[in-house]
Amino acid sequence: MTDKVRTALITGSGRNIGRAIALQLAGQGMNIVVHGKHNRDDAEAVAGEVRALGAQAHVILGDLGDAQAVSTLAAQALKACGGIQVLVNNAAIRPQSTLADLEFEDWQRVLNVNLNSAFLLCKAFAPGMRAAGFGRILMFSGMNAINGYAGRCHVSASKHALWGLCKALARELGPDGISVNTISPGPTAGRHPGDPEMARHIAGQIAKIPRGRLGTAEEVAALCGFLCGERGGWVSGQMIACNGAAQS
Repeated sequence: MTDKVRTALITGSGRNIGRAIALQLAGQGMNIVVHGKHNRDDAEAVAGEVRALGAQAHVILGDLGDAQAVSTLAAQALKACGGIQVLVNNAAIRPQSTLADLEFEDWQRVLNVNLNSAFLLCKAFAPGMRAAGFGRILMFSGMNAINGYAGRCHVSASKHALWGLCKALARELGPDGISVNTISPGPTAGRHPGDPEMARHIAGQIAKIPRGRLGTAEEVAALCGFLCGERGGWVSGQMIACNGAAQS
């Protein structure tokens, strides 16, 4: 174990899985950068929960689909915290569109948010992780994204690319004490409020889950807690399913 206090930045941490990860890591003694696109109230509420656990919290807003905004976000985090040792690329968008209807601008927007922001944040924080001899980077994929989303080819493409980025960075950054992994959650309660199509899809998935229920954000966060902790560094370059043995 170490007496050093790590700082974690979790994208999309104003609610759901991102919020649960922020609280999990704060409970493990890490300081937290809470990120949201524009909803400061949600982000500040999570920051308050983090502080109640005895950790420091900073709120930084920014559009992950805008490369300049991502660079600004990274610079603000480094200025506020001095360094980021744990990066969780949790935020993503999953719009529906058939190939026939998909415009290039919409394709690019999904890749910018889901993939390019992760690349930019890894690039911004890796030098500090290397200097510290410690780093934890997590990507988020998804069971259905990897198997292939009908009507969401841009989402599947971005998530497959994150898996490739994970494997490559695990090899490149591993000698400097940095582990890189991908988590693939199964159907999880509360992940897509207000999305009727996704709600129908998740309801159908329950019958395919041996545990007979949806997962919880806290269960996914617990896995993140291990991978981001002191004892999680030997696991690297892996995609880990957290899905109750669900089958697609």
